[in-house]
Amino acid sequence: MDKNISLELSKYRLSQANDCLCAAKNNFEAGFLKDALNRSYYCIFHCMRAILALDRFDSKKHSGIIAEFRRSYIKTGKFAPHFSGTIGNSFELRNSSDYEDFYVVAKEDVVQQISNAKEFMAVATAYVEKFAEDTGE
Repeated sequence: MDKNISLELSKYRLSQANDCLCAAKNNFEAGFLKDALNRSYYCIFHCMRAILALDRFDSKKHSGIIAEFRRSYIKTGKFAPHFSGTIGNSFELRNSSDYEDFYVVAKEDVVQQISNAKEFMAVATAYVEKFAEDTGE
């Protein structure tokens, strides 16, 4: 995959992330807290995949995406260390919400997760834009 294709894939995945962020906000406003939590996680997930597309990396497993993103972007200082916690917390909350029977989502958790997804989206978008600028794309 050449740089043009990986950059286009990255931008496409950022678009998916943005759609998830909008859905998270809409679901929250409509009172669908579990769905809002799920969509906020997927915003972050698609952002990670967008960044990793620039390295031509993908994985069929969420754990693979998370591990590679942490290794290549957080441990190297390209992304702030607090994003490791953001990713882990979002993943855990989404899993609990999606798979545990009788799981009750706290409104405060959803508010925080949407805020985290918005922050992650902004940083990921800036990273992709800088990559495009640096490579002349």
